[in-house]
Amino acid sequence: MLSVVLIPLLPLLAVLINGIFGRKYLKESSHYFAVGSVAISFVLSVSLLVRMLSGASPITVNLYSWIFGGGFDVHIGFLIDPLSSVMLMVVTGVGLLIHIYSIGYMHGDPGYYRFFTYLNLFMVSMLLLVMGDNYLVLFIGWEGVGLCSYLLIAFWFEKESATKAGTKAFVVNRIGDAGFLIAIFLIAEQFGTLNYVEVFERAHELSTSMATAIALCLFVGAVGKSAQLPLYTWLPDAMEGPTPVSALIHAATMVTAGVYMVVRNHAIYDLAPIAMTVVAVTGGATAIFAATIGLVQTDIKRVLAYSTVSQLGYMFLGCGVGAYAAAIFHLVTHAFFKALLFLGSGSVIHALGGEQDIRKMGGLKAEIPVTAATFLIGTIAIAGLPPLAGFWSKDEILGMAFKGGHEALWLVGMSGAFLTSFYMFRLFYLTFAGTTRMTPEVAHHVHESPAAMTVPLMILAGLSLLGGLLLGFPPEGGWLHAFLAPVVSGEGAEAHHGFGAVDVALMAGSVLIALAGWWTAYTMYVRKPELAPSWAARFRGAYTLLLNKYWVDELYDALFVEPSKRLGLAWGWFDRVVIDGIVNGVGRMTAGGAWLSTWIEKHVLYAFLNVIGYGNHLGAALFRRLQTGYVHHYAVILLVGLFLMVTFFVWWQGGGVGSLLVQR
Repeated sequence: MLSVVLIPLLPLLAVLINGIFGRKYLKESSHYFAVGSVAISFVLSVSLLVRMLSGASPITVNLYSWIFGGGFDVHIGFLIDPLSSVMLMVVTGVGLLIHIYSIGYMHGDPGYYRFFTYLNLFMVSMLLLVMGDNYLVLFIGWEGVGLCSYLLIAFWFEKESATKAGTKAFVVNRIGDAGFLIAIFLIAEQFGTLNYVEVFERAHELSTSMATAIALCLFVGAVGKSAQLPLYTWLPDAMEGPTPVSALIHAATMVTAGVYMVVRNHAIYDLAPIAMTVVAVTGGATAIFAATIGLVQTDIKRVLAYSTVSQLGYMFLGCGVGAYAAAIFHLVTHAFFKALLFLGSGSVIHALGGEQDIRKMGGLKAEIPVTAATFLIGTIAIAGLPPLAGFWSKDEILGMAFKGGHEALWLVGMSGAFLTSFYMFRLFYLTFAGTTRMTPEVAHHVHESPAAMTVPLMILAGLSLLGGLLLGFPPEGGWLHAFLAPVVSGEGAEAHHGFGAVDVALMAGSVLIALAGWWTAYTMYVRKPELAPSWAARFRGAYTLLLNKYWVDELYDALFVEPSKRLGLAWGWFDRVVIDGIVNGVGRMTAGGAWLSTWIEKHVLYAFLNVIGYGNHLGAALFRRLQTGYVHHYAVILLVGLFLMVTFFVWWQGGGVGSLLVQR
């Protein structure tokens, strides 16, 4: 089907056009091809979603056979079903808004064409990831978004911090990808195919131990890509990239790839209760761990980065308790409000000339009203207050956890919800409320962002305001759940629980928790701003621990990074002294042997020829002819020598000198 193929093909063509002609010819016009290609892909994605909503069967497109032989066949192909169509809407829809926003944000940057080339290449990779109908195509997209993440994080490569952050993201993701690759090998060995449909139809053939092994290896890949404990440290550092990068890759799409992959493989996870528990516990632990760090951060983008890590934890918590549709629901709503918040932070940074420290902001509500209003909507949405998007999706995950018998995880999730509400309203009040803490130079130049930046903010604010209600009402029975049911149905929590009095009580508790977080932040940063520094001084130890992010980066440096560097230095010495020494020694021996041969030739053989009456000229001519440099001459000499050796051996064995010696 042509429309399916065009969705990733058009951004790929934009990559080629901007990559080849952008620097010399297109320059500041590079965005026309980049934005236009994504816009058409979005329209095509909408048409596919409408087709799926009408009840059409999943669409499979096989382009060509890639690897075949011995009964094993892997092709380049796409699968369009309810799950992939929802992901296409997120990738192309949010991606289009971020592309438009980037026109204003990146205007005047010397790498303008390069930025849009990388951004489109990311879109191609992400589309392959969600559209592929087998694990190998998924893995191509998986690695592609990892590469693009490195390129975009390190986009301003003249900054050492940016290059280090890009390298860190690339290396940490490779750790997770190793586990993912092992899972693919196990699937190929068990089923003889990598096609989704065939694998899921035969998943019941797996033993519990093998299903657990595959599920855990897949989850290792998800932990790296979606920044979960313990491989989360790359995501906060990734904020060194341009803000649209943070919004697209590290909030709305790339980091959710792990969640999509787990949901896609729910048929395997349903057979592995141990793996499900690992997923749920990891998600819950990450949610509250990252939320505690976000309480005291002072960089506007880093607060949002730890918020992303925490919200991804909720998605994995949902997957772990079997609430697959709820996890995808939260993935969609999170794309709305987190893209809004990141782009809003970019608007603030743009207005302040690059300032990111919230301690040097304040009072911006009157200066940049559109940014402030939309940022407030995003804050309320992520805090989980009704009727905004985050309330419906996050509350549904917590409700599923409680009703599924995971009361401890529910309690962890509720604690994280309180912390989320607190640190997000803290961020809003320190940035937009109160009196200004800006320097006079910065305050003089504060201005609202251009329409190319504010219009996407308003669209995302509308989605954050109404998206959860439209997609998820009534709770656990909205059209999104019914739409995803053919793909995610199984033995999970959603197959057994409806909506009743318990759910009403749980929703009320979630609202009270979110309001408590807001009231605490309002009291500490608006009503009684003196409380914040006094509490920080009173709980100095805890404050320092959180401000330094539990010293996890320092711990990793001490345990892994520095020993690896020392091992690299030691291996460098071994390679230089031992390996190179052996190789160079063989060369020196050869050179020495050649010198000795030449010396013997000149001083011994030539002297012998002179003694027996032949001159040096004859000896020189003779030995020069032995070293012609022609391979066929050497072959003749080799054959002659071999003939003489065989002749001597036959003579020896047939009664020559050898037999005489034996007789004696």
